[in-house]
Amino acid sequence: MDRGIFSVMILAAGMMFFIGVPGSTSAAQPPDPTEQMRPFVDRIVAILTDPDLQGEEKCIKRREKVMEVASERFDFHEMSKRVLGRTWNTLDKDDQDYFVSLFKRLLEHAYIGKIEDYSEQKVVFRDQRVRGDRAQVDTDIVDQDLVIAVSYIMLLEGDMWKVYDIVVEGVSLVRNYMEQFKEILRKESYASLLKQVEDKVTELEQSIGKPCPVEIRDKADA
Repeated sequence: MDRGIFSVMILAAGMMFFIGVPGSTSAAQPPDPTEQMRPFVDRIVAILTDPDLQGEEKCIKRREKVMEVASERFDFHEMSKRVLGRTWNTLDKDDQDYFVSLFKRLLEHAYIGKIEDYSEQKVVFRDQRVRGDRAQVDTDIVDQDLVIAVSYIMLLEGDMWKVYDIVVEGVSLVRNYMEQFKEILRKESYASLLKQVEDKVTELEQSIGKPCPVEIRDKADA
């Protein structure tokens, strides 16, 4: 696959296996969302191109650093809540927390696994729209003649814009994952959905020879 395609996922949390949104405050004069996103993207790029973090043997350390930065800008709790829809409210706090941690692991392997071949394509910040406590920042990934449109959908939480969706070439990742979950929940059960997500995480972790960083609990009775 073209390396430019891999770099699409840099802009946030990419993955094609699960994501979500809301909640918060608006200010009289909210901070500029583009100016908050620029240093975030720069930090991700710096990690992926750091000579001291290259090679398969540095995979775990590199991914941990990317997730540290991503955790500052992405609201995984709201993403998980949006993806599960009404099912979220049927879970107790421990089960909600477990799902959020599982989703983060999925993102780490499904998303970062696709961006590690980043080769310094140009990121162009194109436009932004702000409406109350919500904003959209539009960017382009430019790789020679290839231009890939990527938009960040954000919610203002305090004085920080937090990403809760990424739209790549017109396709919403949140909506994509939400529909996948909705279909599984309609035909099966939450326990079945959870098992499928756990299996996918395990598969991704084993593919790089990395042991599961968090023990997967038995959810057969969920």
